[in-house]
Amino acid sequence: MAKAVFITRKIPDIGIRMLKERGYEVDVNLKDSVLSQKQIIKSLKKKTYDAVLVLLTDRVDSAIFNVAPSVKIYANCAAGYDNIDIIEAKKRGITVTNAPAPLATEAVAEHVIALMFALATRIVEADKFVRRGKYKKWLPMNFMGINLAGKTLGLIGAGRIGERVARLASGLGLKVIYYDVIRNERIEKECGVAYYNSIEELLQKADVVSLHVPLLDSTRHLINEKRLLLMKPTSFLVNTSRGPVVDEKALEKALRKKIIRGAALDVFEFEPKVTPGLKKMDNVVLTPHIASAEGEARNQMAEIAAQNIIDFFENGKPGNIVNP
Repeated sequence: MAKAVFITRKIPDIGIRMLKERGYEVDVNLKDSVLSQKQIIKSLKKKTYDAVLVLLTDRVDSAIFNVAPSVKIYANCAAGYDNIDIIEAKKRGITVTNAPAPLATEAVAEHVIALMFALATRIVEADKFVRRGKYKKWLPMNFMGINLAGKTLGLIGAGRIGERVARLASGLGLKVIYYDVIRNERIEKECGVAYYNSIEELLQKADVVSLHVPLLDSTRHLINEKRLLLMKPTSFLVNTSRGPVVDEKALEKALRKKIIRGAALDVFEFEPKVTPGLKKMDNVVLTPHIASAEGEARNQMAEIAAQNIIDFFENGKPGNIVNP
């Protein structure tokens, strides 16, 4: 009998096709909206499923596990997996996998660089200025920005994405420093990146701070009021990791009081809601969680998630288990 797979939201066709070509029975939620946990439960009650392919917006915990005891694997179509209770899954003998696509790493790293330049050159402000019909004549002092070359980029987290950002930034002439609980000696040797022993020391030195950490109890509000006060008044904060890593109210206050110069966020503490004050600030660049939104990257993520399911049932060894 064919294994049944439920996909909580439309993903690139390549992932769905891979499963169907291997004989899996695939049901996809075709609504172009995030399913609530109640809606996922309702869908899982309709049929006996063997696997569920989920996205980072799907909250998977005991409530889900209880209604679908037949499901043996939850394949997250994302590199992160803080949306899934992996500890409870392991207790129940359920496998959880993620999809750390190399092309997604590249996409996010490039987005970080783009956000840095958007802040430094004030592109978003200038674009709005032109669109509103305010551009009447050239002015030599209009929208004065800063050069990034020679400035110091501080990375908090030097895993796959942090390392790629370090390499790109080094090639653009920035000095790169980093903090991580695990040292990345490879980029120290190959890119001349300097390791700092504490976040506090890094914040005081960096002109741009970019966050690349998973969402854990230890990283929630990693950037808070106290740490924002350590940053230079000319510095920028960039967050493409997870929203709750930054205390948005503290960030809004820091920007309003000019404690830091600006911020760029692709993720938000109460996503998709954004702290209202941030939307009113010209020195804030906001993108709707699109850092990995490149066609090739999303295709690769879908491939990896689908392959994880195939490998689980056919080989017993998916390649990206996060709760071994």
